[in-house]
Amino acid sequence: MQSIKNKRLIRTGSFIAGHWHNSDAALNVYNPATGQLLATVSNAGTEQAIVAVDKAYAAQKLWATRTAGERSELLMAWHDAILQNIDDLARILTLEQGKPLAQAKGEVAYGASYVKWFAEEALRVYGDTIPAPSGDKRIVVLKQPVGVVGAITPWNFPNAMMVRKAAAAMAAGCTFVVKPSEETPLSALAVAALAQQAGIPDGVLSVVVSEDAQGIGEVLTTHPHISKFSFTGSTGVGKKLLAQCANGVKRTSMELGGNAPFIVMEDADQAAALSGLMSAKFRNAGQTCVCPNRVFIHRSIYDNFADKLQNKLGTLTIGPGLNDEVDIGPLINEKATSKIKALVERSLAMGAKVLYTLSAPLDGCYYPPTIMVNVNNQMPIARTEIFGPVATLIPFDSEQEVVELANDTEYGLAAYLYTRDVGRIFRMSEALAFGMVAINEGVVSNAASPFGGVKASGHGREGSKYGLDDYLNIKSLCLGGIDA
Repeated sequence: MQSIKNKRLIRTGSFIAGHWHNSDAALNVYNPATGQLLATVSNAGTEQAIVAVDKAYAAQKLWATRTAGERSELLMAWHDAILQNIDDLARILTLEQGKPLAQAKGEVAYGASYVKWFAEEALRVYGDTIPAPSGDKRIVVLKQPVGVVGAITPWNFPNAMMVRKAAAAMAAGCTFVVKPSEETPLSALAVAALAQQAGIPDGVLSVVVSEDAQGIGEVLTTHPHISKFSFTGSTGVGKKLLAQCANGVKRTSMELGGNAPFIVMEDADQAAALSGLMSAKFRNAGQTCVCPNRVFIHRSIYDNFADKLQNKLGTLTIGPGLNDEVDIGPLINEKATSKIKALVERSLAMGAKVLYTLSAPLDGCYYPPTIMVNVNNQMPIARTEIFGPVATLIPFDSEQEVVELANDTEYGLAAYLYTRDVGRIFRMSEALAFGMVAINEGVVSNAASPFGGVKASGHGREGSKYGLDDYLNIKSLCLGGIDA
């Protein structure tokens, strides 16, 4: 932390309505690469969360009266401040989350792209005029901000997940109260400091840091001043939060678990498929919700593709994310490594085999990139979101078979398809039961594209021209007596 140039980014207390709050209770933030204490952060409670919501409620009325142009300018100032501090923000992110520095820098830029996108989309919240059923009436449709938005964001992308939710809410005229993961609070606090620097009014953005996930979650899902709740995390936790929102009939956006298939057809460009798989599967040590869990390879190219993938893994370097040559950093904590070990061991007991494991004499939070074969779609490693650098290879014989295998999961977030047959692209993309399909591409997400899933992977969309819809209410005006 001593190498952070802008010391104002190092914050150790919650940011509530323009003020930095401290408390007697504290939580520790550790560097997963070394296990060493990185920072001690004030541990807020439900009282602080309630204050944040109440302040956001008061601020929202004034924020909503700002013109779209004014909100846009403030968001662009925030965007510029983020990019001006990208090196420091990336270093903070790597220190608390573990991903390689180059990937951390990419995450910060990715998050900033959403701020820019929604700064521009704020200017395009259009209503409608609808032809009326009679000449003496007029129908006008307005779009208005839903109000105060509560959110909980995860540790795997602690900068971008918070920023892309906040930017959409703020662009729509909503105020935003977020609880970041207690594993990685420093990134959220740093971008909040930059929002304040950019001139975002007090109360529009608040960050509540706490280990009391249940208590803060109850506030953000049940408080009467909260109109909408947004969550990124596991399906199990998401279901509980949805149930809490139901009593207040609150709007929700849920980006939940995934079990992405990565399909390589016999006519695929294998070099492109290998490159895409390496990016999609091993970025952030496999800790992304859109990571391929199951790699389906046509039987006619299976052995050749598996050999090439094994060679690719042999070029990776595992270690602390601050080292320039590192491709794979640590997992977030030792509990995460234990979970993957258990998944692998259970699947091995059912007949799966390890084809390759990268030799890496590291313990603690590290797990070596691994390829598993002899896997079927019913094994634990294929049914459960792995969230780590383990690729499972499954052969198939036909288009129909692989679509059925890919869809045989409760999840429906992302899917990947490699083929050069245009007709097949449309047939399979339409048949795959997932919210996003990347075709001949290993990166599925960008600010211009709607991000979100179906089935147990949630609902709602982030990014794109659709990204403001979840933060806006539609109000219809029926004007009578026009001819009078």
